[in-house]
Amino acid sequence: MTSLFDEPVEAGGEAVDPGSPLAVRMRPHSLDEVVGQSHLLGPRAPLRRLVEADEPMSLVLYGPPGTGKTTLAHVISLATKRQFVQLSALDAGVKEVRAVISSAKRELTYAGRRTVLFIDEVHRFSKTQQDSLLSAVEDRIVSLIAATTENPFFSVVGPLLSRSLVLALQPLSDDDVRAVLRRALTSERGLAGAVTLSAEAEEHLVRVAGGDARKALTALESGAGAARAAGAAEIDLVTLETAVAQAAVRYDRQGDAHYDVASALIKSIRGSDVDAALHYLARMVVAGEDPRFIARRLVIAASEDIGMADPTALQTAVAAADAVAFIGMPEGHFPLAQAVVHLATAPKSNAVTVAIGESVADVRSGLAGPVPPGLRDAHYAGAEKLGHGKTYVYPHDAPEGIVPQQYPPDALVGRDYYRPTGRGAEAGIGARLAKLRAILRRVR
Repeated sequence: MTSLFDEPVEAGGEAVDPGSPLAVRMRPHSLDEVVGQSHLLGPRAPLRRLVEADEPMSLVLYGPPGTGKTTLAHVISLATKRQFVQLSALDAGVKEVRAVISSAKRELTYAGRRTVLFIDEVHRFSKTQQDSLLSAVEDRIVSLIAATTENPFFSVVGPLLSRSLVLALQPLSDDDVRAVLRRALTSERGLAGAVTLSAEAEEHLVRVAGGDARKALTALESGAGAARAAGAAEIDLVTLETAVAQAAVRYDRQGDAHYDVASALIKSIRGSDVDAALHYLARMVVAGEDPRFIARRLVIAASEDIGMADPTALQTAVAAADAVAFIGMPEGHFPLAQAVVHLATAPKSNAVTVAIGESVADVRSGLAGPVPPGLRDAHYAGAEKLGHGKTYVYPHDAPEGIVPQQYPPDALVGRDYYRPTGRGAEAGIGARLAKLRAILRRVR
């Protein structure tokens, strides 16, 4: 896209290259310009205190793309007046790291100026490459700021982590993304009021961004270029859709559609319609729904609607939740889809749901009673005198590993909460359960 500027613009003491992408031009120059991450940058937050005190520090910034990891590195460098050097783990090796450290030593020795070394995608560094940083970080020759989208406790070596403060960045909220877009529309470093943005187009940009400021600004820049090419002063929804090639999904993450689509996903899984379930999953993913919300719903459905009819369903749902947290989006939609397919095609049972519901209702209604003496704790001094554990029979001593004895309080003897269906694995569980109950409740 052609720049809206003809000459470089000064901002925060630095010349802004008019040919730079909008996301680069709008990069904050001070902590107060940073949008979001209030848990790190609030008045008493740890990162703000470190920066304002100009203390030597090494940081590992962990978070999804577009949440401000690179931005924070630049801002810290500007705020502390330190030399800023950036390396990418994609194309830098031990040789480049050592060269930066040597330069940092000279800068510190002869100019008294410290160096901020920013390494993007640090999880792509090998153990040897990461180890090459240790002495410089330990001796504070460089202040390391390492950025990663992967969990650093899995991807960064322990010695480097122990020398660094690990800070987790959160995806920007919808309001944060709106603030970024509106600032870019009016700022002299941005679009300088050359175009406006319709309300519908703004909402679409927020959805497309999914908490990623860089993605939002890139799409805005593309939309602005399309509007100017068409001689329009406003970026409307049609122009924006054409520019970013992504249709607007009618989905409000805070409104009725959010809950309607989420409900439709779960009910499609419950109804065993795998194709409908995948459709609703796709709508949520494309609209930028928080993948953790989707994963939580799937974990619940695995127990609520499938339960012991397929015990592996819960394992799959939990694994999908862990995978999404580990790899993030967009690749996270693969394990989510796998979990949806597993859950939708699994045999269904709500027997676990009914069982816990009835047992909780009984407890709340006061149907309980003392724990039978044989089951009470007998490990402390004086318990034997109280008769605790005296009548307890150890099941492992019996040939079948089960003995007839009373486990529930008197008021609940003979009450059946769990009533397995004949579907899936519960068919076998039901047959075994009948034998277990017959032994447990055998009258001597």
